[in-house]
Amino acid sequence: MGSWMQVMLLAALLLPAFVESKIHHYKFSVVMKNTTKLCQTKPIVTVNGKFPGPTLYAREDDIVIVRVTNHVSYNVTIHWHGVRQLRTGWSDGPAYVTQCPIQPGQDYIYNFTLTGQRGTLLWHAHISWLRATMHGAIVILPKRGVPYPFPKPDKEKIIIFAEWWKADVEAVVNQYTQTGMAPNISDAHTINGHPGPVPNCSSKGYTLHVDSGKTYLLRIINAALNDELFFKIAGHNLTVVEVDASYTKPFQTDTIFIGPGQTTNALLTADKDTGKYLITISPFMDTTVAVNNLTAFAFLRYKGTPAFPPTTLTSTPPINATAITTKFINSLRSLNSEQYPAKVPITIDHSLFFTIAVGVNPCATCANGSRVVADVNNVTFIMPTTALLQAHYYNISGVFTDDFPANPPIPFNYTGNPPSNLATNNGTKLYRVSYNSTVQVVIQGTSLIAPENHPTHLHGFNFFQVGKGVGNFDPTKDPKSFNLVDPVERNTIGVPTGGWTAIRFRADNPGVWFFHCHLEVHTTWGLKMPFLVENGEGPNESILPPPKDLPKC
Repeated sequence: MGSWMQVMLLAALLLPAFVESKIHHYKFSVVMKNTTKLCQTKPIVTVNGKFPGPTLYAREDDIVIVRVTNHVSYNVTIHWHGVRQLRTGWSDGPAYVTQCPIQPGQDYIYNFTLTGQRGTLLWHAHISWLRATMHGAIVILPKRGVPYPFPKPDKEKIIIFAEWWKADVEAVVNQYTQTGMAPNISDAHTINGHPGPVPNCSSKGYTLHVDSGKTYLLRIINAALNDELFFKIAGHNLTVVEVDASYTKPFQTDTIFIGPGQTTNALLTADKDTGKYLITISPFMDTTVAVNNLTAFAFLRYKGTPAFPPTTLTSTPPINATAITTKFINSLRSLNSEQYPAKVPITIDHSLFFTIAVGVNPCATCANGSRVVADVNNVTFIMPTTALLQAHYYNISGVFTDDFPANPPIPFNYTGNPPSNLATNNGTKLYRVSYNSTVQVVIQGTSLIAPENHPTHLHGFNFFQVGKGVGNFDPTKDPKSFNLVDPVERNTIGVPTGGWTAIRFRADNPGVWFFHCHLEVHTTWGLKMPFLVENGEGPNESILPPPKDLPKC
């Protein structure tokens, strides 16, 4: 009897820990916080007073519950970037797409399961430009007892990149709204909240402390609004093992290329002499678009390094180093192992061709009588005032139409001489697909105003990048070279400057799912559209009912 009682007592002691490991509760308090960067202090919108914000930790298949309370004067939402949100679109977060925003003084509980995912993702605000300072990491560990498919690191470090404006970021957006011109670029890049030394302002910057002989898993996140970035550590190579919470075939590189919204896990072995090594993040831009060209500096420092050592330096890639980005992207392949197969759709139900472009529309209240806009298939998306998912779920008419064009309405030489008419159509149009259908989207960049690399994000799904190229997509020739065996699996992908990218996914998640450029300036201009995925058969293939505390518009 004694031993039986001991077993029961032990079980009782273990039960809370077991339950806690499956359900993770977080409280996000959205508050203003006076913060000093670049030798200037300004109030910024934060979660729990932190920049970057708190990290969410969970394991594959765990439940995450986050109560977000809004204590600022702005409407807010949070998007859990890359989380599949299977049937839980109400927790996805983009304002006026899956929910109305959380108004000042209100709160909302996000409740989702990390089904079949492990790796690094990020969370960020998804309304206006608040994600400039409202963002943080999501760390999804493998299930207990399941090893990484690469050598186990000794330690893990989170590295988050962002942009910093001296001005109030919402004022930057308002300036664009009033003038119709491109908003001002940021004044600095940051690494874990620190810009490092910049002209006319000294700053110690972030230091990555390491022990000789140890291996570190760097969880690298680009939370910048508008800049694609290169990441380097002087004298050290990195082994890429995962992107966007999907394992990859490992490969070595001295330069990581990462766009806004993307994540990269890389192994760093501290195998150099004791000392201090420079870390840099610098921008990539291979066209004539204004960009913040300042490099942010941090330092890797070995334990036992003397107080004031010389710094081992590194060179940053040229800002227009297309060859480096191409080499990095071409090296990415799905692990495609027995345990982690690449389930690439082979037959396609919906074959879509989306042109993405910048245009100019009339604007009576703007300084020059016109406004810079962006579009997909010549449709500049207009945000509704009722959330699209609610309109779909409750059959509310007049909020959207489901006639988003599958192809450009007027074909032209997309990467050649642009047409003279730069006007676009405005609309709140969705593209409807049936449950479990397969979708291929060829995303075609254009030369309208300026060709540019577009990191493009799809909510609610991972997709496979089966092909890419420079120039115009050739529907007869190019599919013959598609990789249908081990293409990289992501949630955010770059469309090359003056080129195209082809992605495939299975529409196995009912709801309304945003598809947009993750350069915030282009999202603001209207380079976005939603997919409407219908319910399948029965409750397990249907979106869950909305929660009782869903915010109202």
